[in-house]
Amino acid sequence: MRTHSHLGTRSGRGGYTLIEILLVVIILGIASSLIIPSMGSAQVLRIQAAMRTIVADMTFAQSDALGYQHRRAVVFDVANNRYAVIEVNGAVLDPINDVLFDASRSTGRMEINFNDSRFGGARLIFANFDGDSALIFDELGGPVQTPTGDTPSMGGTVRIEGSGVTWDIVVEAYTGRITVVKVTP
Repeated sequence: MRTHSHLGTRSGRGGYTLIEILLVVIILGIASSLIIPSMGSAQVLRIQAAMRTIVADMTFAQSDALGYQHRRAVVFDVANNRYAVIEVNGAVLDPINDVLFDASRSTGRMEINFNDSRFGGARLIFANFDGDSALIFDELGGPVQTPTGDTPSMGGTVRIEGSGVTWDIVVEAYTGRITVVKVTP
């Protein structure tokens, strides 16, 4: 005679227990509480990317002026929310024809338009360097007031904002040291 014991086994399991469902809901709740705040800060990260792009291009212009012993300028067009890094070829800055070449950019030109969606609505508020919107570096990488003059710049500031965050990019007089300051409302 054969006897089969079915104790401890369950054939044809039909569903989930209440505890299993509660565990899944709790895990999903914890995961969403970690992910949702990160999604909100993505816009702020885009504004920070715009600010970092300006700093990187200013630093490049300064280094390139020193490396090639030829003046460079970063010309800001606040009204159109853009700027260009240019070669200084005389007393007049020409942000159309003297833009530096950059193979890594789709246009091949060292210019940035913040109306591009990748910058998340970043806006140039102002750019002021000795009463002008152009930052000019001489052959030694120091900021100067005019394209052909040797008078050291008194420095200046570029302000950029978006998503409720405002940043000042400050260029110091004489040295051209670039710092970033978060502006508190």
